Amino acid sequence: MTSNNRARKMPARPRWSRWPAERLLQARLCDLDLRLKGTMMEERIQFLQAELERRGLRFRPHFWLSDEWFSPGGVPGISIPFYLAHPRLVRLESNQMLEAEGASRSWCMRILRHETGHAIDHAYRLRRRRRWQQLFGHSSQPYPTIYRPRPFSRHYVHNLDSWYAQSHPDEDFAETFAVWLTPRAVWRRQYLGWPALAKLEYVEELMAEISQQTPPVRTRRQVDPVSRLRKTLAEHYQERRLRYGIDDPTPHDRQLKELFSDEPRHAHREAASVFLRQVRPEALETVCRWTGQPSYTVDQILKEMISRCRKLRLRLRPGRTQAREDLIALLTMKTVHDLQRARLRLTL
Repeated sequence: MTSNNRARKMPARPRWSRWPAERLLQARLCDLDLRLKGTMMEERIQFLQAELERRGLRFRPHFWLSDEWFSPGGVPGISIPFYLAHPRLVRLESNQMLEAEGASRSWCMRILRHETGHAIDHAYRLRRRRRWQQLFGHSSQPYPTIYRPRPFSRHYVHNLDSWYAQSHPDEDFAETFAVWLTPRAVWRRQYLGWPALAKLEYVEELMAEISQQTPPVRTRRQVDPVSRLRKTLAEHYQERRLRYGIDDPTPHDRQLKELFSDEPRHAHREAASVFLRQVRPEALETVCRWTGQPSYTVDQILKEMISRCRKLRLRLRPGRTQAREDLIALLTMKTVHDLQRARLRLTL
């Protein structure tokens, strides 16, 4: 290793790593002087590149640090959240957001494979292909504010939590690519008889076709690199906590208003709170079976939802069967989400 390379490595213990949280939150992201080299992420990126090599793929995404995970449209690269560059920042992220996404090696590798799916799509413009659109849908489809997955659907693979493949065609492809890339994956057996198997087989055919091709999009552009982010950590977390409703005292309201209605034109319809009480036994049985959680735990969430529906004076929209299915999907996601948060609080 040359002296120049050593000079570019982040110090093993930067001075801000010893600061209390109150002082660290006042630091600007750009002043942290973060780099990927010499961090745990450097090793994980090397593992990912080895996986791509074993699959015979010539493509290699480029990486940079920013404020969150993403692969920008038109850029065959991956942004890695800044906190993964140092253990002190991982602890701060966990305390501020109740979790540090990608902190563990297995979780991080699942995300890296997923984001590589986006990056290779951008590099080769795969979403323009007719067969891609037939299997995954149109990439131009708007991202939903809230999506209600079907936990037992066999049309989608499982890689990230919350049935993320169901949220958008782009995510469906990225999740399918991630499952295909995973070492020692037994996806042919695991997804045998599932419609999702056709997507995996298509990804295998597609990767064999482009494996040694030079991608038409080869820019090394970095979007919002951490070195240019002048907001403080306090400002960063204030924005994110607001976006994800971390401090929201009524966390169910937005989803309930999507599911039910407070519009005057629906004022004559059945009260949502009455509807929830009627489907309560079926919802509890189904969600407990899917999540493995005791009925008491699920019922506490459902009781809170009933209370909020009554407070907000929500009414049932037309389509009782669809409302029941949407409720069960929403209650499942809420149960899983609350369980994950409870586990994280125990570790903080």
